[in-house]
Amino acid sequence: MVKAEILYGVHPVIEALKAGRRKVFEIYVTKGRPSRRMETVRQLAESKNIPLQTVSASRLADLSKTDMHQGVGAGVSAFPFASIHEMLDRPGPVNQRHLLLILDQLVDPRNLGALIRTALCVGVNGIIIPKNRSALPNPLVSKASSGALEHALVAKVTNLVQSIQGLKTMGIWIAGMDTAARQSIYASDFSSDHAIIIGGEEKGLRPLVKKQCDYLISIPQNRTVSSLNASVAGGIIMYEVFRQRGRAL
Repeated sequence: MVKAEILYGVHPVIEALKAGRRKVFEIYVTKGRPSRRMETVRQLAESKNIPLQTVSASRLADLSKTDMHQGVGAGVSAFPFASIHEMLDRPGPVNQRHLLLILDQLVDPRNLGALIRTALCVGVNGIIIPKNRSALPNPLVSKASSGALEHALVAKVTNLVQSIQGLKTMGIWIAGMDTAARQSIYASDFSSDHAIIIGGEEKGLRPLVKKQCDYLISIPQNRTVSSLNASVAGGIIMYEVFRQRGRAL
């Protein structure tokens, strides 16, 4: 059976096995001293009747296209994208409002992985990305997220503007991150259903996307330094929403 891609790294492989959202065809481990994490991989593979093959480190590097495989890899099916409706139907804490993360042409897979990891930590319902000119969920993103990608709901949409308009018709407020915005995230009320938009690393939000926002917000900072990295800014805003909603509950 043809393998769609090779996940690599201990956490991505373990989380893919736990999540059960992908078909796992085969597990690869390198020769070496046994470890607790490797034993976890072996036990999970055995419990799911997944073949486990011992290979050399160089062979695994060839398969995964990286030396950063940590001695374990997995041949898996492609990442399962979700729909926006699945995200909105996802159960959450009692009285918890929806929170979506929209990424407008974020191209660095490491930034995407970091944002997905934070999004799962704070209970984001899902992440929406455009089909074109965007980092897509691949093995590097799974590694950067420490395997969080394997549990995340990610929607890939053809027209981001139309998707935002659809969310607005469902009563979801759209807040765009913009370094020039006068309104601070700390002076904003995130108690209602929200989607937070974070722009690309180079140019931020595109004008058409910015036009769809109900309001723009920024993170206060010392203007003698450059703007924050996209994944850092995203983490700050997500945790501000988390803080506000936790206080309300």
